[in-house]
Amino acid sequence: MPIEPAATRSLEFRHLRYFIALAEELHFGRAAQRLAISQPPLSVAIQQLEANVGARLFDRDSKGVRLTPAGVAFRSSAQGLLDRAEDACALAREVQAGEVGRLRLGFVGSTLFNGLSAWLQAFQASHPKVEVVVVELNSQDQINALLGEELDLGLVHTDRLPPTLISQPLYSEPFLACLPANHPAAKLKEIPLALLSDQPFILFSRKGSPDYHARIVEICRQHGFYPRLQHEGRHWLSVVSLVAQGMGVSIVPAAFQRSGIQGATFRPLAEAIESSAVFAAWRQNSADPLIQRFLSMRTIPNLLI
Repeated sequence: MPIEPAATRSLEFRHLRYFIALAEELHFGRAAQRLAISQPPLSVAIQQLEANVGARLFDRDSKGVRLTPAGVAFRSSAQGLLDRAEDACALAREVQAGEVGRLRLGFVGSTLFNGLSAWLQAFQASHPKVEVVVVELNSQDQINALLGEELDLGLVHTDRLPPTLISQPLYSEPFLACLPANHPAAKLKEIPLALLSDQPFILFSRKGSPDYHARIVEICRQHGFYPRLQHEGRHWLSVVSLVAQGMGVSIVPAAFQRSGIQGATFRPLAEAIESSAVFAAWRQNSADPLIQRFLSMRTIPNLLI
């Protein structure tokens, strides 16, 4: 007698697990033992499954239990469904654990010369299933991208952030005077700030990083002068390049002495001034485990200065 499809029951994954166990054992007692259940619930579950499918999947008689042609056809599809379900569960667990996913990372140029590439390589080696997308942006553009959910994590030069963002200090480094290589003061071991008071200055763009721009202006003001602004750059490498071309002088983070730009000379400042700091920034409501996984890798010795 053909089995009519059941209109009120729904197919459950346990039905598929029970079916596969019985299809492999071809014995209700052994299949029930394997599933750690008693035989009557297994029989009921198989009957429910056949009703849901609308076809007899097993023949039962005195000779034993056998798959019907419909059961043989159903078996491979049922196994595929269970495999895909397990894959989906495994993927969800990996994402929650921060082992799989996508991390969109913004960075300021100075981090390139403070071990960012080694940091990324170490993270990718330990998280091969994570896709890391990196983009260089100034601090303000990173803040805007974080607010617009275009970045997951930013490495910025400021901790003055909107209330929906939070930050964590990563490292700090001294500021250096950046001079054209042929500048008379380039021969000095240290540069007194007053020596730069009448020099044309190249500063980081006020729009690109208002906090950083204001910080350098304030450093100069505290030492008796306002910088004579000649040019602005949206990236620190642009600032250093303009200095190398003889367009002016600047005060830059120490990392850029490793930039390899010909024509620029870097000297310590004679005065003790506030350091240049880099912060990690992300959205306060973010629950992405990849952020903390990535930040934890910065503790590798000698990764950053």
